[in-house]
Amino acid sequence: MTVEVNNVPGANRYEARVDGAARVAGVAEYIRTTTLVAFVHTEVAPEYAGRGVGSGLVRSALDETRASGLLALATCPFFAGWIARHPECQDLLYQSRGARFERPRLNLHALGRRI
Repeated sequence: MTVEVNNVPGANRYEARVDGAARVAGVAEYIRTTTLVAFVHTEVAPEYAGRGVGSGLVRSALDETRASGLLALATCPFFAGWIARHPECQDLLYQSRGARFERPRLNLHALGRRI
Protein backbone atom coordinates (compact mmCIF):
# COMPACT_ATOMS: atom_id res chain seq x y z
CA MET A 1 0.00 0.00 0.00
CA THR A 2 1.36 3.40 -1.03
CA VAL A 3 0.20 6.59 0.69
CA GLU A 4 0.57 9.79 -1.33
CA VAL A 5 0.18 13.08 0.56
CA ASN A 6 -0.36 16.47 -1.08
CA ASN A 7 -0.67 19.91 0.43
CA VAL A 8 -3.81 21.73 -0.72
CA PRO A 9 -3.14 25.32 0.44
CA GLY A 10 -6.48 26.64 -0.85
CA ALA A 11 -8.28 24.24 1.50
CA ASN A 12 -5.72 24.59 4.34
CA ARG A 13 -5.18 20.87 4.53
CA TYR A 14 -3.04 17.95 3.51
CA GLU A 15 -4.82 15.15 1.67
CA ALA A 16 -3.77 11.51 1.59
CA ARG A 17 -4.67 9.07 -1.15
CA VAL A 18 -3.87 5.37 -1.21
CA ASP A 19 -2.46 3.56 -4.24
CA GLY A 20 -3.31 6.40 -6.62
CA ALA A 21 -7.03 6.34 -5.88
CA ALA A 22 -9.09 9.47 -6.56
CA ARG A 23 -10.86 9.20 -3.19
CA VAL A 24 -9.26 11.02 -0.26
CA ALA A 25 -8.30 8.53 2.46
CA GLY A 26 -7.42 11.11 5.10
CA VAL A 27 -6.91 14.80 5.77
CA ALA A 28 -4.88 16.96 8.15
CA GLU A 29 -6.28 20.47 8.51
CA TYR A 30 -4.06 23.39 9.48
CA ILE A 31 -3.81 27.12 10.02
CA ARG A 32 -0.62 28.68 8.69
CA THR A 33 0.94 31.92 9.93
CA THR A 34 4.25 33.58 9.12
CA THR A 35 5.99 31.70 11.96
CA LEU A 36 4.10 28.47 12.52
CA VAL A 37 1.65 25.89 11.26
CA ALA A 38 -1.10 24.94 13.71
CA PHE A 39 -2.34 21.44 13.03
CA VAL A 40 -5.93 21.44 14.20
CA HIS A 41 -7.64 18.27 12.97
CA THR A 42 -6.74 14.94 11.42
CA GLU A 43 -9.23 12.45 10.07
CA VAL A 44 -8.76 9.11 8.31
CA ALA A 45 -11.54 7.19 6.58
CA PRO A 46 -12.52 4.16 8.71
CA GLU A 47 -11.46 1.63 6.07
CA TYR A 48 -7.89 3.03 6.21
CA ALA A 49 -7.59 3.24 10.00
CA GLY A 50 -4.43 1.62 11.35
CA ARG A 51 -2.82 1.36 7.92
CA GLY A 52 -0.37 4.27 8.11
CA VAL A 53 -2.45 6.97 6.44
CA GLY A 54 -2.46 9.22 9.53
CA SER A 55 1.26 8.75 10.05
CA GLY A 56 1.88 9.57 6.41
CA LEU A 57 -0.11 12.78 6.78
CA VAL A 58 1.82 13.85 9.88
CA ARG A 59 5.24 12.99 8.52
CA SER A 60 4.64 14.80 5.21
CA ALA A 61 3.16 17.85 6.92
CA LEU A 62 6.04 18.08 9.40
CA ASP A 63 8.65 17.56 6.68
CA GLU A 64 7.13 20.46 4.73
CA THR A 65 6.92 22.57 7.90
CA ARG A 66 10.62 21.98 8.56
CA ALA A 67 11.56 22.73 4.95
CA SER A 68 9.65 26.04 5.19
CA GLY A 69 11.57 27.05 8.32
CA LEU A 70 8.37 27.14 10.38
CA LEU A 71 7.39 25.64 13.74
CA ALA A 72 4.48 23.29 14.46
CA LEU A 73 1.70 23.84 16.97
CA ALA A 74 0.04 20.48 17.52
CA THR A 75 -3.45 21.25 18.79
CA CYS A 76 -4.74 18.09 17.14
CA PRO A 77 -4.38 15.15 19.58
CA PHE A 78 -3.26 12.82 16.78
CA PHE A 79 -0.43 15.19 15.78
CA ALA A 80 0.57 15.76 19.41
CA GLY A 81 0.69 12.03 20.14
CA TRP A 82 2.64 11.24 16.99
CA ILE A 83 5.22 13.93 17.74
CA ALA A 84 5.53 12.69 21.34
CA ARG A 85 6.49 9.25 19.97
CA HIS A 86 9.02 10.67 17.49
CA PRO A 87 11.74 12.63 19.30
CA GLU A 88 13.39 13.57 16.00
CA CYS A 89 10.44 15.91 15.33
CA GLN A 90 10.13 17.53 18.75
CA ASP A 91 12.46 20.38 17.79
CA LEU A 92 9.66 21.58 15.49
CA LEU A 93 7.25 22.22 18.35
CA TYR A 94 6.25 25.81 18.96
CA GLN A 95 6.93 26.95 22.51
CA SER A 96 5.16 30.05 23.74
CA ARG A 97 7.58 32.80 24.67
CA GLY A 98 4.83 35.02 26.12
CA ALA A 99 4.33 36.04 29.69
CA ARG A 100 3.04 33.52 32.16
CA PHE A 101 -0.53 34.23 33.06
CA GLU A 102 -1.61 33.85 36.65
CA ARG A 103 -4.94 34.20 38.35
CA PRO A 104 -5.21 37.65 39.93
CA ARG A 105 -4.97 37.59 43.70
CA LEU A 106 -7.78 39.01 45.72
CA ASN A 107 -6.63 41.75 48.11
CA LEU A 108 -8.96 41.54 51.11
CA HIS A 109 -7.46 44.63 52.73
CA ALA A 110 -8.21 46.76 49.68
CA LEU A 111 -11.81 45.56 49.69
CA GLY A 112 -12.26 46.42 53.35
CA ARG A 113 -12.95 42.76 54.11
CA ARG A 114 -16.52 43.01 52.81
CA ILE A 115 -16.73 39.47 51.56
